Amino acid sequence: MDPWSPASWRSKPIEQTPVYADRAALADVERQLAGFPPLVFAGEARELKTMLGKVAKGEAFLLQGGDCAESFAEHSADNIRDFFRVFLQMSVVATFAAALPVVKVGRIAGQFAKPRSAPMEKIGDLELPSYRGDIINDIAFDAAAREPAPGRQLDAYRQSAATLNLIRAFASGGYANLENAHGWMLGFVKDSPQSARYQELADRITETLGFMRAIGLDPESHPELRKTDFYTSHEALLLGYEEALTRVDSTTGEPYATSGHMIWIGDRTRQPDHAHIEYARGVKNPIGLKCGPSLAPDELLKLIDILNPANEPGRLTLICRFGAEKAAAHLPGLIRAVEREGCSIVWSCDPMHGNTVKAASGFKTRPFDKIMSEIRTFFAVHQAEGSYAGGVHLEMTGKNVTECIGGARAISEADLHDRYHTYCDPRLNAEQAIEVAFLVAELLKAERIGRSAAAAAE
Repeated sequence: MDPWSPASWRSKPIEQTPVYADRAALADVERQLAGFPPLVFAGEARELKTMLGKVAKGEAFLLQGGDCAESFAEHSADNIRDFFRVFLQMSVVATFAAALPVVKVGRIAGQFAKPRSAPMEKIGDLELPSYRGDIINDIAFDAAAREPAPGRQLDAYRQSAATLNLIRAFASGGYANLENAHGWMLGFVKDSPQSARYQELADRITETLGFMRAIGLDPESHPELRKTDFYTSHEALLLGYEEALTRVDSTTGEPYATSGHMIWIGDRTRQPDHAHIEYARGVKNPIGLKCGPSLAPDELLKLIDILNPANEPGRLTLICRFGAEKAAAHLPGLIRAVEREGCSIVWSCDPMHGNTVKAASGFKTRPFDKIMSEIRTFFAVHQAEGSYAGGVHLEMTGKNVTECIGGARAISEADLHDRYHTYCDPRLNAEQAIEVAFLVAELLKAERIGRSAAAAAE
C-alpha cells in the first residue's frame, strides 16, 4: 500500500465532512490543536488493545456506550457522574452474573461529530445545512448557527480534557469501589419496577464482599476492588481534528490518535479507498468498524486486511448494526467469512442504529423491544456459528430521559415529549440501560454454561 502519514487521508475522496468557508481560520485551529497536550496516552491505548485481545479470545466482554452526540450546553459534573455511575452499574451486573471481566469503553470525551443522512435540513420554507455535532456547528436552526465554525474544535478539545479529568478521578479515586455497589443499585432504582431484581443482585455482591473481607481480600490491600479501568472512544469523523491530535509515541515510535483510546469508522464512511479508512489504517489505537446491512462479506474481508493486516488481537472491533429484522439474515455470512479466514476480531452488537423509527408525533425513537430482540439474535447467531458474541455498543445516558419507547416503565409515544433531550438520536435512559445489562448478563451466563457443558462432554 502507499506510504501512510497523519495527513495522507487528504489525498483521498471523503464523505460526511463539513465545508468551512474560512480555510485560513481552520488551518490556524488545526495548528493550535497540534501543539496541545494529548488527551489520552499511547500506553493507555495499548492497554485497551490488550484487554480487547482477551475479548477476541472469549475471555472478557466489551461494554461500550454513551451519548449519541455530546453537547457543549449539557456539559456538567452531574451529567458525567450520572453516566459513569450507570456504566459502573451495568458493568457490575454483567461481571457478577457472567463471571467475566468487562472492558469498559465510553462514548465520551470526544463524541461530538455525527454523520447525517442528508446534507441539508428543511423546516417550513427554510432550508439550512444539517446539524453535524457541536464540534462543527450549532443545533439552533438559523443560518449563522448552522455555519461550520473552526473554533468549535478548540471548545471540544477543552471539554474532552475536563471530562477526562473527572472520569479519571471517579475511576481511581474511590467512587468505583465495589463496596459502593449496593448504594449504586439502590440509590437510583429504589422506585423502579425492577427494584427487586437490583436488590437481589446488590445483596449478593455485598455477601460476596463480606466473605472476601473475612479471608483478607479487602479494598485497602487490593486496589483492583476500589478502582477500575475506563477508556474513551468516539467516531473519528472530523479528520482534520484527528490529524492534529495524532502523536508519535516516544517509547515505540508509532503514531497514535490521542483524541481517544479507541476510534471507530461509521457505516457511511467505510469505503476502502476513502479518507476515513486511510487515516485509521495508520494509527495504532484499537479501531472499531461499523457494519451495516449493505456490507458484503468480501468487502468486509478487504477492510479487515487494510485495518488489521497483522491480524493483531484487539486491534479491530466489528460493530454490527443491522436492525432487529435484518440481523439474522446478514450476520451469519460475515461471521463465516471472518472465521474462514482466521481473522482475530471482536464482534460487538450495536442494537440502536438499525432500530430507529419516527413516531407519529414527529420524534425519532427506538422501540426497546427491538433493541432487546437484536441483542438476542446477535447472541443466538454467534452460538449457532460457534463464534463469540463479544460486546454491545449502546447510545445511552445516565439521565431519566424519555427517548426510547418501552422498557420496564413502558414509555409510550405520548411520553416522548416529557424529557426528550437528545441532540441527535434517541438514547436509552438509565433504567433501560441497566435492563440491557441484565439481558446481556443472562445471555453470557447461558453461553458460559453451554461452553462448560460442551467441554465436559468432550
